[in-house]
Amino acid sequence: MDFSFRIANKSFDFLIFVILSTLLTTIHASIHIYQNQLFNEVGNAYLLPGGSEGLYASLSSDDSATDGRSFIRFENITFWRTQDAADEQSEMEHSTGLIQAVIFEAADRDNIGGSAYGGQRSICCTPDLAKLEGCKQGEVIRIPSATEINWPMVLNIQFNGNDLSTQMNNAEVPIKKTGMHNLFFIACDPKLKGTVMSGKTVWKNPDGYLPGRMAPLMTFYVYMAIAYLLLSAIWFSQYMRFWEDILQLQHCIAAVIGLGLFEMILWYLDYSNFNKTGMRPVVTTAWVVTVGAIKKTLSRLLLLSVSMGYGVVRPTLGGLTSKVLLIGATYFVASELLDITEHVGTINDVSGRARLFLGLPDAFLDAFLILWIFTSLSKTLEQLQVSCNSLLSDLMIGDVTFLLCDNHAYFIQAKRISVKLDIYRKFSNALAVAVIASVAWITYEIYFKATDPFNERWQSAWIITAFWDILSFALLCVICYLWAPSQSSQRYAYSEDVGEEFDDEEAQSLTRGQSNGDVSLVKQEQKNGNAGISDEEDESEEDKRE
Repeated sequence: MDFSFRIANKSFDFLIFVILSTLLTTIHASIHIYQNQLFNEVGNAYLLPGGSEGLYASLSSDDSATDGRSFIRFENITFWRTQDAADEQSEMEHSTGLIQAVIFEAADRDNIGGSAYGGQRSICCTPDLAKLEGCKQGEVIRIPSATEINWPMVLNIQFNGNDLSTQMNNAEVPIKKTGMHNLFFIACDPKLKGTVMSGKTVWKNPDGYLPGRMAPLMTFYVYMAIAYLLLSAIWFSQYMRFWEDILQLQHCIAAVIGLGLFEMILWYLDYSNFNKTGMRPVVTTAWVVTVGAIKKTLSRLLLLSVSMGYGVVRPTLGGLTSKVLLIGATYFVASELLDITEHVGTINDVSGRARLFLGLPDAFLDAFLILWIFTSLSKTLEQLQVSCNSLLSDLMIGDVTFLLCDNHAYFIQAKRISVKLDIYRKFSNALAVAVIASVAWITYEIYFKATDPFNERWQSAWIITAFWDILSFALLCVICYLWAPSQSSQRYAYSEDVGEEFDDEEAQSLTRGQSNGDVSLVKQEQKNGNAGISDEEDESEEDKRE
């Protein structure tokens, strides 16, 4: 199928833009980088989010151990206040401004802040709260955890005299409890409005730098790569064995299998490098995302082409080719943008609003493709059913001379159409199951995210991503089974007897320049004078296999 390989050319300029724009850039993944980031006013505090990741408890209590430890480390953290704020202070004063680094688990979120007389919740201690709760005015309200008195963790950083900047001492906070950990830098002093921060924090799990939500996916991609490898071995052994009988549709299936294997290997390499170094080069992740977007696009176009009967009830897509190419190119761009937003430069275990916004076009295009696929599949099934009924009717009303002389060819053709009809019915059932499973999983995904706003179920969140890869692979296996390369592949390809019911536009594009009777791939097997004998032998072999 030529159009499946032309999608990349259609979006070649877009790929070049993505590659060139990211070639010299590196994103530090579990190494969170802050570059002159501004504190934002939230309630009665000035706040800067430092990161949010699922971290497992350290396996080793030895701080000198290199493996098995889980921690958050602060490196070269520097704060700059405004010149006006610095000028207001005396050079001789020791403490002229306080910034606090607060680390807490999502489960302990209510231990930060408080409320006086049931009013609005405050992050910083106010005079009323100081009287009621005994907190220290001008500092973050911290209520000790029921299980760990030193948690949430609060680290203090002071400005001295009228200094314009202050640097935090490099510190390492060990993680002793598994959970979704959050880091915030908070200033309660109104004079610190406009403060900016630079530096980095290093977040590490016992097994590496991968965030907890992503860690299981590295192992998952190993298993998926093995599954694709097995499917590739089975498919390509048959593919090479029956090379001369391969259909254009089967070339496309081979391309999707190859891209799927390549994608799984790239994802594993990306995650493995991320886990070892804590760094995620943008160019590597961008390539993985691009290969995945191409694979998803070709997979959907493959489903659409199969549903339209490409190679089975029609030799080409005719006038629909440009429309299929257009929807394919559009879907590729939407999928590429969504995956780049989700994966390239991703640090935290919390998805942002950008993913939701970019996910809408992707979801709309998926819904449109599903509708188009089922509409086309319905027409293909109807066309095959009409052709089958027509041939059976001819057999039943034939005269004596016809029954004695020519009914064998009709029986052969009727059987072939019947096999095509059976294949498409099985494909239709598999597709219906996949769509039902997709809708059910989307419902579950919405419920999962709606009931977990603070990502406390991060340890099982990887399943949301993994499901779609499993479903895509399962549907690909069904297609491989139904259209597996075999000696009889060409006999079940497009035949003039089932391809007569195209619309006028498609019929003109398909028959232009062809003579009558020259289109049927089935009839090409009957060029010699011994067609009857050959067909009998072929059908005998098919009956044995079936």
